[in-house]
Parts: sequence; C-alpha cells; structure tokens
Amino acid sequence: LARWNTHGELEYLGRADHQVKIRGFRIEPGEIEKTLTDHPDITQAAVIAHEDRPGAKRLVAYAVVRDGALRPEGIREFSRERLPEHMVPAAVVILDRLPLTTNGKLDRAALPAPDLTKTSVGREARTPQEQIMCDLYAEVLGLPRVGADDDFFELGGHSLLATRLITRIRATFGAEVALRTLFEERTAAAVAARMDTGGPTRLALTTRERPEVIPLSHAQQRLWFIHQMEGPSATYNIPLALRLTGELD
Repeated sequence: LARWNTHGELEYLGRADHQVKIRGFRIEPGEIEKTLTDHPDITQAAVIAHEDRPGAKRLVAYAVVRDGALRPEGIREFSRERLPEHMVPAAVVILDRLPLTTNGKLDRAALPAPDLTKTSVGREARTPQEQIMCDLYAEVLGLPRVGADDDFFELGGHSLLATRLITRIRATFGAEVALRTLFEERTAAAVAARMDTGGPTRLALTTRERPEVIPLSHAQQRLWFIHQMEGPSATYNIPLALRLTGELD
C-alpha cells in the first residue's frame, strides 16, 4: 500500500494483504485458510501469526466445523497432508463462529489466544534414557512435560526446533542424531531407541600446547598466496601495523 505525496514522491505505507514471515518464509495465510476450508466439515477458517513470546511466532488456525465432527489434531493432520511443513498451523482453535467487526470483516483482535503450553497426557517414560529424552523435548518445546509417545511436531515442533533438539541431544548423550531421524521417529521413545545406532559425536575441544610458530589457516594461506603473486593490489591488501609520532595532519 503506497501513496503519492505533495512532492511527487511515492510513500510506502505498509502491506495491503496479511502476509506474514515465519522462520524466514513468507506465508500468505489465505492459502492456508483455503486449504482448510477444502475439508467438507470445515465451514470457515482464519489463520494468524501468534507471538506467545518475543521472537517466537507460530501459525494459529481458527476453524468453524460442522456438528463437532473434527478435533484440532485431525485438522492439523489434514493440513500436514496438503501443505509444506512451515505452513502447517502449530495450533488449531475450534470456534462456534468467527468474530466479526461492525463492517462484517474478521475481527482479528477478538480471536482468543491459543493454549500453546498444553501439558502432555502421554505415557510416562519407562527407562532413564527415555526420561532424559522427554525432558529434552519439553525444554526445546517450552512445555512443562512431554510424554514418551508424544509427537514432536504435533506439540508445535518444526525444523528449527528440531535442529535445536539435535544440539541438546549431542551435548547430553554425546551421540549424533540426524535431522531425518527426528522426522521419521518423532517421539521421545523412538528417538531414544535409536541412540545406539547414532554416529559418534564430534570430538570435544581440548587444551593443547601453543606452538612456537602458529600455522596459517586455509583462508590465511590463500591470502598469502595472492599477496605473493600480485603484491599490493585491489584483490587483497595485507595491512601493516604502523606507529605514528608527532601531530597527525
């Protein structure tokens, strides 16, 4: 949305649509709403970007369904089958009707806040390894508890949180888990069972004696080679340290 001012300049005023940016992806909520209303039991749908804590935006879908025929889990599964992972709503709220303004448009400010911290009701962990994995799941997802058979992505997980979870698993278990494993197994119990098949983690950093002559890094070797071939040039100039005395003009 823009306008011409009195000086003949074009002023940008903002967007005329409801496009949002989630995890680096530009998303048009209307596309998700259209996908949801393709379900025969969903009569109306609205999708917004909800920020439950600073920097943590999540897609939330509001749906009006026929005769309570659908549950939020079923709606998320329906959207997951038809949308890319970054467009699947993290939470679904079922309403009797969508709130409207006096002009008959969707009143986004009146949409209720979703419960993104719902405590899991899944089974308890059976082994210490499962319990540690459940605790890591809960820590990364920001939940008070995660059951051993709870789906990571059903609880609001996504690829960025999965990468963070891998880092926590590496630091805790000293084992490497592939990102693909989290997408295939999804539950804390299943990932814990795969720990024995995970590759070794990266070697830990250790203190070493400082050599008298420190070898150049690969990047420094390349720069040294360019300097030897071309000397001072526009390609790269090796800076020299100088000490100035007297007044500086």
